[in-house]
Amino acid sequence: MSDKKILVVDDDEIVRMQTRGILSRKYEVVMADSGEAAIELYRKEKPDMILSDLMMPGMDGFQMVETLREKYDLIIPVMFMTGLSSDESEEKSLTNGAVDYIRKPFKADVLLRRIDNIMDNMERLSGLRKAAENDLMTGLYNKTTSAEKIGEIVKSGNGILMMIDLDSFKLVNDIYGHEKGDMILIKFAEILRSVMRSTDIVGRIGGDEFIAFCQNTRDERMLKERTEFLNRKIVSYAKECLAEDMNIPLGCSIGACICPDEGNDYTMLFNKADQALYEVKQNGKHGFSIFRQNDADKKDNESHSTTDIRMILGERAGQKGACVVPLECFTTLYRFLIRFERNYAFGMYFLIFTLSSDKGPIGDYVDKFVEVESSCLRGSDVITKYGEDKVLTMLMKTTSEDYNIPVDRLMKKWNETEGAGDVTVKLDAERLFLE
Repeated sequence: MSDKKILVVDDDEIVRMQTRGILSRKYEVVMADSGEAAIELYRKEKPDMILSDLMMPGMDGFQMVETLREKYDLIIPVMFMTGLSSDESEEKSLTNGAVDYIRKPFKADVLLRRIDNIMDNMERLSGLRKAAENDLMTGLYNKTTSAEKIGEIVKSGNGILMMIDLDSFKLVNDIYGHEKGDMILIKFAEILRSVMRSTDIVGRIGGDEFIAFCQNTRDERMLKERTEFLNRKIVSYAKECLAEDMNIPLGCSIGACICPDEGNDYTMLFNKADQALYEVKQNGKHGFSIFRQNDADKKDNESHSTTDIRMILGERAGQKGACVVPLECFTTLYRFLIRFERNYAFGMYFLIFTLSSDKGPIGDYVDKFVEVESSCLRGSDVITKYGEDKVLTMLMKTTSEDYNIPVDRLMKKWNETEGAGDVTVKLDAERLFLE
């Protein structure tokens, strides 16, 4: 058993007991039923990290962590857990310094592996001071330390500040789960570090947002080469980690500005690099842009051509298989296509696949089913996950006579997939008739 100690904070006794049962296999666990109790217990126990519920009566998780940091004047590694599905909660957690975030109910092995990742990174960091400087998931500098170190350099130095953002990363979490998302983040951090010099500053400033400052250079060719390398490597790793036929348009976009051309103040340079990043995001992603004030002034009066707009809206070329989207996008498409069907009798089938198994949690099977289905259907078809056990699908331009053809193809390939024999798949199919 590890000598590391974890403080579990949750007002639900059942959750506390379940969480202790998972973690006590490897770690010493102490528990508190409220934020106030956790503050008192921390003083006595001095745990190595805190795993806390986000929403609790009285003092919530954010308030508890803020109080602890003020009271003890140190950085406490915190992982939040919550039953909320809001992306805003996750973003706020990471912005407020949490090292990770997990939604309840969670799988035992997933929680333990994510705790292990945090503990492993903590062990690699030498001492409390370094632990306070680094992002515990990736080992890079955290947001605060990145700002401090880059801020000092740019006052009298020169170089290129880069804002780096992973493109379409949310789809990884939505389709493959947060554990796979963590693996992508950790690997991207390794790739990013590998292309930087020892004198460069590299940090993680948010969920899928990174920052870097390359000193004593203004080489745009270097920026172009690194952007291409990062995009190529992260897609290659994603196919290895997720699936060879993974069709998420994953990659990275980089916004940059040159110091001292655009100033010597960190906040000013940060904002300008962020504007350049926005330009990349609006113009097809997977590239880079360098902020220049004269160009920014001109763009206020520019208008995009039809080709530019199509590039902004478009998907990266060459994607194969069905379109896998989050549920909210699927809902919007469904409502639009119902209108389209009423006016043009286009022909659509709506499918609900419900998966069940006696062999354990169904989530991993559902993720694999989505991968297989995506590879079997056409690029015009649309897929999303619904809840823990369902996959929704819209087949475009399909009749009652031929909708079973892609379904048969899918089920044949699914039945050849490892583990499929442990799963029962129930299909409900409905023709979306013109009303």
